Amino acid sequence: MESVLIKALLMAGIGVVALLFVRGHSTARHQAVRRVAVVGFVGLAIASLLFPQTWQSAASVLGVGRGTDLLLYATILAFLGFMVTSYLRTRDLQRQVTVLSRRLALDEAAARAAARSAAQTAAQTAGASAAAEPAHAAAHLRALPAPRTVTAS
Repeated sequence: MESVLIKALLMAGIGVVALLFVRGHSTARHQAVRRVAVVGFVGLAIASLLFPQTWQSAASVLGVGRGTDLLLYATILAFLGFMVTSYLRTRDLQRQVTVLSRRLALDEAAARAAARSAAQTAAQTAGASAAAEPAHAAAHLRALPAPRTVTAS
């Protein structure tokens, strides 16, 4: 009966960790729960130092052989929770980097397109002013020798 109770508690703890994993995004409520959990952990750590027999009493109430075994089970659940929150945080950071990279690429493409458009406008303006030059300047340019090509030997 006692081992069934501890197995049920462990499965419930793993279920809570899995629920956190599926739930996803970090909200203000989630951060508040995390802070309360950290404060609770610190309180339990201090109580464990001051009253080490407490874990043995809790273990016997829950049907676990020793207090150290109960601490091991709690550590496993805490580690699983840490893994889930680390994964979620990393996933959110990757999503933010992807959004920022896309935004930067779009901004750079828009800047390149604006520069290209400005260059085309400048070329068209220069072409219009070249047509207004005197005819003898255009004839002078036609008289220039053709460029020589360099061949590799």
